[in-house]
Amino acid sequence: MESPSTVFSYQQALGLLPEVRRITHETIQKIESMNHQIKSRDELEQKRVELEAATEAIVSDWQRKIRALGCFPKDTWLVDWDSGDGYYCWQYPEPTIGHHHGYAEGFSGRIPIQ
Repeated sequence: MESPSTVFSYQQALGLLPEVRRITHETIQKIESMNHQIKSRDELEQKRVELEAATEAIVSDWQRKIRALGCFPKDTWLVDWDSGDGYYCWQYPEPTIGHHHGYAEGFSGRIPIQ
């Protein structure tokens, strides 16, 4: 169960988006950098468990940082802001918060914000 959340106006959510994008971009770069250090398929197989654990820790840290802003990390690189009647919804690398969905609908129920 999620803890009570901050209710954001659309403008407040947009105001946080640059920080959410920055955190998300930096996190993706960390994962890509770690994966680019693997030189062969054999090395990948040898380090698979270590890489998966490191990736999980990096994503968990991303989720913690997103929650600290008052947002909800719903899936990897997917962030919601509570609007009071659902969520403003953004997924990396979308340029802005362009969708909204009800509390029950989730990502598949996203509708464009007009």
